[in-house]
Amino acid sequence: MTEKSVPHPVELLQTLVRFDTTNPPGNEAACIAYLDGLFKQAGFTTTVLGKTPERPNLITRLPGRGEASPVVWQAHVDVVTTAAQTWQHPPFAADIVDGDLWGRGTLDDKGAAAMMTVALLRAKAQGITPPGDIIFTVLADEEADADYGAKFLVEDHPEHFEGARFAIGEGGGVSVTMGSKKFYVIMMGEKQGCWMRLTVRGQAGHGSVPLRGQAMAKLARVLDTLDRKRLPVHITPVAHAMIAGIANALPFPQNVVLRLLLNPALTDRVLGLLGDKGAHLSASLHNTVSPTIVRGGEKVNVIPGEITLELDGRLLPGFTPDDMTRELRALLGNDIDLVVERYEPGPQPADMERYAVLADIIRKADPEGIPVPYLVSGVTDARHFAKLGIQSYGFIPMQLPDELIKTIHAADERIPVATLEWGTQVLLETLKRFKG
Repeated sequence: MTEKSVPHPVELLQTLVRFDTTNPPGNEAACIAYLDGLFKQAGFTTTVLGKTPERPNLITRLPGRGEASPVVWQAHVDVVTTAAQTWQHPPFAADIVDGDLWGRGTLDDKGAAAMMTVALLRAKAQGITPPGDIIFTVLADEEADADYGAKFLVEDHPEHFEGARFAIGEGGGVSVTMGSKKFYVIMMGEKQGCWMRLTVRGQAGHGSVPLRGQAMAKLARVLDTLDRKRLPVHITPVAHAMIAGIANALPFPQNVVLRLLLNPALTDRVLGLLGDKGAHLSASLHNTVSPTIVRGGEKVNVIPGEITLELDGRLLPGFTPDDMTRELRALLGNDIDLVVERYEPGPQPADMERYAVLADIIRKADPEGIPVPYLVSGVTDARHFAKLGIQSYGFIPMQLPDELIKTIHAADERIPVATLEWGTQVLLETLKRFKG
């Protein structure tokens, strides 16, 4: 493949979006086959591995100079549902409207897959050799449990990642504004999933005779408390570095206000003054719980004696499910049954030495941008690669208006066309400079 025949990242992303890889069921096979063909055409050796034929993963490698250990690049091509969402433009049409490419996965995570693919194809066509091998992995099933994706590869085919100590993936590299400044968040760590089931019980009875203070009322109190109150403040090293970095770049009095977040006695009060920005910062400063599913009652004329509430809990690095249940009981009282149904330990926060390289790459790519460390409130496939001793950095460079971040997993997800070329070039520079 010559440099002229390498697809533009916009063209490639349009093609990827048009594969409906909604998970479940995923059905990533056709999308993976298309990318596999591109890499083979360019002279790459590829490996396709799947737990089932319908849900494969692609691994390919750009050989390096042997001066450093391999670096894993990873992106996923499954996407979340668009059900019950009203879109201005069809979510799988990949229309370009008003300078944006619209479609499910443009931000999470097919945009990353497109930019990484084009960066690697350009490197091959231009004869660019990185310090160490780049192991590019295009994954299935990130949006569920990764049983068919990263978890499967790490557990069943770890030999493909032998020698790698660091990875580049989703979770950072994106621009955000605070005050009048533009920051680029670089993911250094992520929270841990801790899903729970809470049960409240009370007297059952006939719907014609109201019962006060029973299961429904207890559930109402639980939901009201979770809506009004936060769990305790915890300022982890990554969150401290993030907030301090933002504060240092802002003028008075904004810098003073941001630094007050680092005083646990004042954190929650200050967060309440910051609006939407406060909501995102809050998730980096607390273990969090979101009620997501309620089950209870069988008939309209029967007052239920038992109701269950499923909770999406997220733990900060270094905390355990025991910490979560202790904090929840302190908040909600003991008149509940609380069971942890699933917990996945997260990766240890990445080191600052290689963060400095990524920060310098961003400064050169956008002299107005200010890089800061970032703690992701969700989870990524980094937690699976961590089992092989691989530390991950979230670094998918994108220049985005703040309002577009809200479209991830929501209606009208879209990405500015211009940022795809910019991000691809930043990744090409990363390929040259980031050493394993």
